[in-house]
Amino acid sequence: QVHMVESGGGLVQAGGSLRLSCVASGRTFTNYVIGWFRQAPGKEREGVSLIRTSDGHTYYADSAKGRFTVSSDNVKSTVSLQMNSLKPEDTAIYYCAAAPRNYGMAFLEAIFDYWGQGTQVTVSS
Repeated sequence: QVHMVESGGGLVQAGGSLRLSCVASGRTFTNYVIGWFRQAPGKEREGVSLIRTSDGHTYYADSAKGRFTVSSDNVKSTVSLQMNSLKPEDTAIYYCAAAPRNYGMAFLEAIFDYWGQGTQVTVSS
């Protein structure tokens, strides 16, 4: 079992920044790919970023490229998502999730065994 806890959400004006954190506990942190997903009101959940904690390899959705940066602190078993130049369309509940690294890196929700409870990000125009 891996317990995931997100934090760092909040209300920010368009153009501002937020830093989300995801703390994972319970299993060997470097055995997992950590994904950030988001779900806006009335929309399906979508992938935002991935990081393979064993070597730091990252992958971003087109919507996140150039604005978001994901990083990992393996000592603290924490993955952070730095979000800059935020837009109103970034408003969503953001979730972190863990998938066994042998499944590769993909925004396939079915491979993510463990999910956090989510943190709300609201970007005002």
